[in-house]
Amino acid sequence: AAQVQVYGQQKFAVRAQLDPNRLAALGIGLDEVAESIQNGNVNLPTGTLSGARRAYSVEASGQLENAAAYRPLTIAYRNGAPVRLDSVARVLDATENDKSAAWVGKNLERGIVLAVFRQPGSNAVELANAVRAVLPALRDQLPPGLNLRILYDRSQTIQASVHDVKITLLISLVLVVIVIYLFLRSARAAFIPSIAIPLSLAGTFAVMYLLNFSLDNLSLMALTLCVGFVVDDAIVMLENIVRHMELGEGVMEAALNGSKEISFTILSMTLSLTAVFIPILFMSGIMGRLLHEFAVTIMSAVLVSGLVSLTLTPMLCSRFLRHPREQRHGHLFEVSERYFNYFRDGYDWSLRGVLRHRFLVLVASILILVLTGYLFILIPKGFLPSEDSGGIFAFSMAAQGTSFEQMKKIQRQVADIVGDNTNVSSVFALAGAGGPSGGSNSGIFFAHLKDHPSASQQFIAGFKNFLHIPHKPFGPEYRMVDTDAVIQQLRPKLATIPGVLVFMQNPPPIQLSAHLTKSQYQYTLEGPDTTELYQVSKNIEAQIRKLPGFLDVTSDLEINNPQVNIHIDRDKAQTLGVSAYQIENALTTAYGQGRISTIYAPNNEYWVISELEPQYQANPNDLSLLYIRSTSGQLIPLNTVASITEGLGPLSVNHFGQLPSVTISFNLAPGVALGDAVSGVDRIAREGLPADISASFEGTAQQFQSSLVGLGILLIATVLVIYLVLGILYESFIHPITILSGLPSAALGALVTLLAFHMELDLYGFVGIIMLIGIVKKNAIMMIDFALDAQRTGGRSTTEAIYHGAIVRFRPIMMTTFAALMGILPIALGLGAGAESRRPLGMAVVGGLIFSQIITLYITPVYYTYLDQFQHWLGSRFQRRRAEGDVEAPAPVPESVHG
Repeated sequence: AAQVQVYGQQKFAVRAQLDPNRLAALGIGLDEVAESIQNGNVNLPTGTLSGARRAYSVEASGQLENAAAYRPLTIAYRNGAPVRLDSVARVLDATENDKSAAWVGKNLERGIVLAVFRQPGSNAVELANAVRAVLPALRDQLPPGLNLRILYDRSQTIQASVHDVKITLLISLVLVVIVIYLFLRSARAAFIPSIAIPLSLAGTFAVMYLLNFSLDNLSLMALTLCVGFVVDDAIVMLENIVRHMELGEGVMEAALNGSKEISFTILSMTLSLTAVFIPILFMSGIMGRLLHEFAVTIMSAVLVSGLVSLTLTPMLCSRFLRHPREQRHGHLFEVSERYFNYFRDGYDWSLRGVLRHRFLVLVASILILVLTGYLFILIPKGFLPSEDSGGIFAFSMAAQGTSFEQMKKIQRQVADIVGDNTNVSSVFALAGAGGPSGGSNSGIFFAHLKDHPSASQQFIAGFKNFLHIPHKPFGPEYRMVDTDAVIQQLRPKLATIPGVLVFMQNPPPIQLSAHLTKSQYQYTLEGPDTTELYQVSKNIEAQIRKLPGFLDVTSDLEINNPQVNIHIDRDKAQTLGVSAYQIENALTTAYGQGRISTIYAPNNEYWVISELEPQYQANPNDLSLLYIRSTSGQLIPLNTVASITEGLGPLSVNHFGQLPSVTISFNLAPGVALGDAVSGVDRIAREGLPADISASFEGTAQQFQSSLVGLGILLIATVLVIYLVLGILYESFIHPITILSGLPSAALGALVTLLAFHMELDLYGFVGIIMLIGIVKKNAIMMIDFALDAQRTGGRSTTEAIYHGAIVRFRPIMMTTFAALMGILPIALGLGAGAESRRPLGMAVVGGLIFSQIITLYITPVYYTYLDQFQHWLGSRFQRRRAEGDVEAPAPVPESVHG
């Protein structure tokens, strides 16, 4: 389940650091030294001796295992005496990579970091626990002086986030129960719908278990959202039974008649809300994978709650409810009942006025639809919201050509500034070949931040503040700002370090980038002509830097690295008996730090590395000290067969697929939407890219582009599916339009709320709008069902029927809406670890519910009257044409069938 990556690795190796002056004085070539080491370190299968009665394995001591064994190795003979390796080189037990240095901890001690990643499909928390379980055994194997400790454990952040979501779930449940009690003012009545919540959640857990789902942030957020509306069906059932009791029926009779009357309404509400999430199940790509478990969890909760409401709730009502005549109410009940009647009477009066001025309401609804479309285009759009991961990942990049020793000093300065921040708990810093380019001028660091106070701690502190109760403030061991704010604190301080650029990023919750880059978002250019590609990419990068809100704009194009160019004079080299291969092989032996031999240990293998002594690797002029053995046996100086010049060259040449590429990466300032950034980069590309260079976003930005189209299609598909489901349930083409007439107001409320709180319409916010589609239509269903029944059985007119239905259903509509609001409120407040990413969803649902609650109470009755009149006009026209013989018996428009 684990994948391990090592940073600052110091693997054992034997290094032979050659003295070129000593080699020249003895007339020994670099190739002779390399060949002698290779011949002196041998590990071959040496066979067996097999006699008539006994067999022997043959074992030769050809393997040299450490520097001490290599030092007396004979590499040549001069004047009849052997020349040992230690007479021309310093032979050291060293490390394979001496151009890398790492520091860990708050005090920045030298160390090595093992990063353990989980494999796809494995559980991060289980993996972390398994790693912790083996640490004691690993510590016992370490020699004295070495310490093994955990620097950063992402599973703790995951567990804290899950714990805070559980607290949010509990808070939502308590608030919903309080709402039910305040409306019904009876503990017995409040108990009945409240029992539907744990039963629905238990049934949902059973479905999740059967489908092998895990408890993660998305599934727990789905359960939290469910708390607000799984109780809706039970509330509607309970309220209707109580209403029948208030009309004089007995408890058992009211339970039977009330449940029978309202069963189709609950069925319609349950199935239509479930249908909202059907299109999500067929989504592909990263969005489909993200939202699949979320959608299935909510659908399961809704279906289970519908089943509970149709079966258990009526039974509990018949056993636990008391008849209103038998109940004694106190002063609180009388006061609350009086205020509720004031609200209902106010709605009665205003609804009468609205029905007298229906056309104005119709025009207002059209304006709401237009304004919703305009705001949908206007609002800043994002993709995956930034989460407080509790860590900062960064690249530091010095000027091209910066030496490793200088980079060590720079990186230590960077790490000291980061570690001094009061919000930082520990730091890991790496200098050397650790950045995207792998050069000595790059480095990386990771800062682990202090923990946030938990959701329960924040909720208790806020509650005490509200009641003016003194409490102990959070101490310095806690962090009161998010990761993005810490990055903004560090930017100006790190900018004071001369000669280095630091690119910090808050690691996204899901890594979508194809390769490692210095900033979070990537834009890749490809072309066959590298000269043109490099020039165009420089121009594009310069223009992107000018865009407002763009930070850390950089690219992986590094073509100005100081370079020593060796031009081989092939004619002279051939005349002197030196080949191009010999020249490059000598350079590799001197500077390549490559493996010239291998030490095979029982559990690993180690390199033997040749190089010049460090003082001969600092100056290009020292290249003249190299000699190559010619075919005639003479040593030929390198500068005799080649010219040595200094210039600039590429540090690396990157490819994307088959073509050379340049990737421009950037970060965005807080408050800058990814949608605006993508549009700005696209505009620059349209104006400045030649035809033979292609460009595209990668990683998160690419997924965002595809999601814009996918989310629009999802919204249309959701509305269409709900229309079809409602059409089947009501056997009508007209009534589903009435039910869906309040959706624009819900979307408008959500968009206005997001804009008011300076939030983007990201993936979670869009899910909130999708949920609003399922929640808001419940109000219309309750009104229309009662109106249809009044028209069919009571002979009421259209206006009288919908007016009566709106007044009678006012109480359950208010109860279900407030229950949904209280259920979603903790998410909108954004308490706890990782809660800021879920906050747009909560804000969208809360804003949409509040606005649509007011609007749909008036728009739905108006649309019902207009569309019912249109249906009767359409039916009468068909009947007239049929009577006149213009058409052959068209099927009449079916009347709505209730139940």
